[in-house]
Amino acid sequence: MYKFFFKRGVDFFLATLFLVLFSPIFFLVLICLMVVNNGKPFFFQIRPGKNEKLFKIIKFKTMTDKKDRDGELLPDKDRLTSIGIFVRKTSLDEIPQLINVLIGNMSLIGPRPLLPEYLPLYTEKQSKRHLVKPGITGWAQVNGRNAISWEKKFEYDIWYVEHLSFILDIKIILKTIKKVIVSEGVNTEGQATTEKFKG
Repeated sequence: MYKFFFKRGVDFFLATLFLVLFSPIFFLVLICLMVVNNGKPFFFQIRPGKNEKLFKIIKFKTMTDKKDRDGELLPDKDRLTSIGIFVRKTSLDEIPQLINVLIGNMSLIGPRPLLPEYLPLYTEKQSKRHLVKPGITGWAQVNGRNAISWEKKFEYDIWYVEHLSFILDIKIILKTIKKVIVSEGVNTEGQATTEKFKG
């Protein structure tokens, strides 16, 4: 019942509430990133959602567009700004995704939306992560986030899809708040950003 009827209503209500509560922080980060990113505070990228339907995700832009002599983007670690590192460490870069939740192509809780290029790499079981809307946070994020392997993340994603409930979503929200406060598992060890999935 919750999965098919009430989850969307809960998402819309909480996303609206969080946007209002976080609006001072939202606009402060917005202004800072406009300054360091030459007027481009947002990062847009195509991601697969429920049933692998593509949509455009919105995040705060934590890296510059600096390029080398050949016109190629510099490595992630060389494009991360000091404010970008702070915004990413505190998960403030995720706030704009509340807009995705309001639009309806994301949920507050669900498997994280990954890159479209990963779609052909999933096993049949791993593809089940797309049976529900992707989320800003999820079961994998509160059980290791980027500090665990891709395989373990997918195991957690599938477990969530098979056990989705209101109580579980509340549990994930509370655990997420704790994880954000202590900044656990933001990046893979030794990586500026998460290492790509290679199948």
